[in-house]
Amino acid sequence: MPVAGIGSRFVALLVDYLIWLAALVALIFFMALVDPSLSHFSKLGEKWETALVTLGIFLFYWGYFTLFEAFWGGRTPGKRLAKIRVIQVSGRGIGLFESMTRNLLRVVDQFPGIYVVGVVSVFATRRHQRLGDLAAGTMVVHERKEGGEAGLPTTGRTFTSGLFEGVAGPVAVVAGASLPAESVQLLGAADLEVLEGFFARRLDFSLETRAALAGRIAGGIRTKSGLDVPAGMSIETFLEEVARQLRDLLRLR
Repeated sequence: MPVAGIGSRFVALLVDYLIWLAALVALIFFMALVDPSLSHFSKLGEKWETALVTLGIFLFYWGYFTLFEAFWGGRTPGKRLAKIRVIQVSGRGIGLFESMTRNLLRVVDQFPGIYVVGVVSVFATRRHQRLGDLAAGTMVVHERKEGGEAGLPTTGRTFTSGLFEGVAGPVAVVAGASLPAESVQLLGAADLEVLEGFFARRLDFSLETRAALAGRIAGGIRTKSGLDVPAGMSIETFLEEVARQLRDLLRLR
């Protein structure tokens, strides 16, 4: 999934701000209707009105981006229109914590206006990350085409795993095959930590380095457990399947 640049992110942000502005105008119009009623009771009612409006604007501005990205697959309406989404740098989808972190720092990225700090950060980082992305460990990428590329699985544990499998046809069938449980049981928490560390950083490596590391890790697993890479399964898919089964076993221990 290619990293999203300034252009597509600007389009998404413009659409989101237009939606947000329309909702804000509706909120102000509603408050204008109830303002005479509040003012009729006391000055305290006017103060409560001001406080609630200020709090509502902040919560709606922050919550709009946070909740959409956390519960809508890393997308806001603007991002969906621009066909981009937020993911973790490891390739996994983001959760509420990552979404909250990156959007709390949005106000810093906007400083001193029109996202100057954010734009500088995007141009200065290899993954085009603003400060909120750097703090949350996230990045913005273009979505994969619907249905995936020919021979690549359309679903998986990570968003990007299918792009690097390099195996046509049988991958979708073999990837779901279980490995012998008695062999997986010979592995432990330290092995799972090595696997998770590789998954978290594999996007940082060149394809050659990444393939070499995957091969070395698979060789260590083979030596320790006797597991072999099934025919038609790529090494990275094999490692992900080992990690999945090992994670389940450790959870039961």
